[in-house]
Amino acid sequence: MQLELDIETTINGMQVRRRVKARQHLADFLREELQFTGIHLGCEHGVCGACSVLVDGKVVRGCLMLAVQADGKRVETIEGLSDSGAIADLQSAFVQRNAAQCGYCTPGMLLTAHELLASGSVQSRADIREFMSGNFCRCTGYEPIIDAIEKVLRRRRSG
Repeated sequence: MQLELDIETTINGMQVRRRVKARQHLADFLREELQFTGIHLGCEHGVCGACSVLVDGKVVRGCLMLAVQADGKRVETIEGLSDSGAIADLQSAFVQRNAAQCGYCTPGMLLTAHELLASGSVQSRADIREFMSGNFCRCTGYEPIIDAIEKVLRRRRSG
């Protein structure tokens, strides 16, 4: 019998109280129990970024974080950021630059790009590449992704 624990967290602005298995990963909890299917499981080693979510405003790998670790935290998924319109400009730029080919890595890419742009620390394409380097894409060759993020950065800076 697996140990289960009660957690209370805020997911996409909604209070969630659940009993979870002590060893259940956050990605599995979000996908399987809450039906947030924008989070994808790729490598399950924290390397590819497909399972990225925001926890208290920072990107974390949902395949490495346990659901019980989200207790008392604010979790945002791609669905929450998309529904709120917070990343509408990024989504549009990804489409325009063809940076979302198969779409498997796109949610993690968008969440990571959102955190990067919110940090205000981007000065160059090299900064974008460095920050995004923990997210793998097998379709685009990365240039369209960097182009899309840079486009949004310029647009946001110009007002």
